[in-house]
Amino acid sequence: MTSATLRSIPALARAGLVAPERLPALERVAAQYAVAITPAMAELIDACDLQDPIARQFVPTEAELDLRPDELADPIGDLAHSPVEGIVHRYPDRCLLKVNHACAVYCRFCFRREMVGPEGVRPLSAASLDAALAYIAAHPQIWEVIITGGDPFILSPRRLRDLMARLAAVDHVKVVRFHTRVPAVQPQTVTDALVAALRRPGKAVYVALHANHAREFTPAARAACARLVDAGVPMLGQTVLLRGVNDDAASLEALFRAMVETRIKPYYLHHGDLAPGTSHLRTTIAEGQAVMRDLRGAVSGLCQPTYVLDIPGGHGKVPVGPDYLSDGGVEDPAGRVHAYPPKS
Repeated sequence: MTSATLRSIPALARAGLVAPERLPALERVAAQYAVAITPAMAELIDACDLQDPIARQFVPTEAELDLRPDELADPIGDLAHSPVEGIVHRYPDRCLLKVNHACAVYCRFCFRREMVGPEGVRPLSAASLDAALAYIAAHPQIWEVIITGGDPFILSPRRLRDLMARLAAVDHVKVVRFHTRVPAVQPQTVTDALVAALRRPGKAVYVALHANHAREFTPAARAACARLVDAGVPMLGQTVLLRGVNDDAASLEALFRAMVETRIKPYYLHHGDLAPGTSHLRTTIAEGQAVMRDLRGAVSGLCQPTYVLDIPGGHGKVPVGPDYLSDGGVEDPAGRVHAYPPKS
């Protein structure tokens, strides 16, 4: 097991995760998009399996050099809704606060891949953070602040505590939600000090964990999540539908069951965004609907997220799951159509 995060193509080769003859092409990928694989994720990768679902999420491939005409540098339109640096205010009652643009790992399908990483957008300066928090304070309709980036859980407990103290001073902000991969990919970071830093009287704090495969829920990951939940921090699960990772009912069932067993409510299943160089990982919406249909009725309702699409250009997130209504009535999970209201 490697003891340090792998941050370069030669490091991946030394760890046996890529073949030496692939280095020249993969160096071109790494020059464009950041690379980082934590020891926890590197340990999970089966280097003998060319289609390993953990590797597909984190190990660069030559397919990332294949850019399609419909792919966008800002596929969900963050910039169109950014009134000040660090803020994305797309919906009336909530906003994103992007405090940093670095992550513990870099996903090969990231919709912000043009912005994150060592060569990406710089973290917020003290003055920019002041301006972002002033924007939140000046807009009383903002009920929820979603802390994202980058991954906010790579910040120190001191910085998280200071950020929460400043948000706690804004009376109209009632909910603070953190989006992170850290509890799964770098679980040792979720210390008692970090958990304590998140909590503030009068604020409901949620943590949304991004996980895409059941194997990510190692004993250490489950323990990290337990530290949050046991401290009174509810957790939600976010997943991206990825070809070759979780685009079948059995993989998603195992993932969502692992979440619920860890006391995490599956929240969103995201359709893959049109990020550059990610076509090899995207499914069609019809494929996603078919998988969701397979889960309906077969798996507990606790394990059912909402399948959503972020409309390109910043037009918002909408559900795109299967439709069970038809001219003839309503379809049950087995595919049988029933008249509704029932005929007398």
